[in-house]
Amino acid sequence: MSSDPEGSSVPADPAVANDYDAFAEAYSTEIEFDLLHRYYIWPAVLDLAGDVAGRRILDAGCGSGPVFELLRDRGAVMTGVEPSAKMLELARKRLGEDAVLHQAGLGGDPLPFPDGAFDDVVACLVLHYLEDWTAPLAELRRVLTPGGRLIVVVDHPLMNKLMFPESDYFAVSRRTQEWTFGGHTAPMVFWHRPLHAMASAFTQAGFRIAVISEPPPAPGARERFPEVFDEIFIDPSNTAFLNMLFFVLEAA
Repeated sequence: MSSDPEGSSVPADPAVANDYDAFAEAYSTEIEFDLLHRYYIWPAVLDLAGDVAGRRILDAGCGSGPVFELLRDRGAVMTGVEPSAKMLELARKRLGEDAVLHQAGLGGDPLPFPDGAFDDVVACLVLHYLEDWTAPLAELRRVLTPGGRLIVVVDHPLMNKLMFPESDYFAVSRRTQEWTFGGHTAPMVFWHRPLHAMASAFTQAGFRIAVISEPPPAPGARERFPEVFDEIFIDPSNTAFLNMLFFVLEAA
């Protein structure tokens, strides 16, 4: 859950960084119809998920529930976990009181589910907040049925090098930024990983990499946000841009 809105590289106190409770409502409102989420990340996740009717899916880091809702509308049997109490409150308003939601994250205690509880897990904009992926990936593998899928969306590793040319692409490194939503400013901490380190973490956790995707935005994105595309691209036929990296992993 997150993306990279306007911000700058700043020091961040780990004790208060990534506190979605502090700006949950403003964040959820802003991403609802923006280019990055509505026209890029969410459609790409749906495309990778394919036919989900009847599949038991865990939305790990469900935020205020947009991906949960989109997959549920396509017939998936959804469960969500989210560490932010305020985000969960917004998710319940969006999804209804009967939605299965738990306050839990991937950085601490085991998830409150038995082994093999899900056919798929979606971890959308979650892992790049974590320095160590070993325990989180092991836990996601545990709750997946054998042959189940983990769909991951993370910051594209090349973005860190493009944004901060002095950085070492090949090192796992901490990046801090300041986000502003609805007049509220919050420090955010991310962890950059090169592609080979991501791949190693996935395979060591017992996953097979089935898909690596760098998708274009959904149809209609250029028409909806012409000023963004005019600024980025000279060729009007080009609509792809570098931002996120998408994986489909299969539990071995």
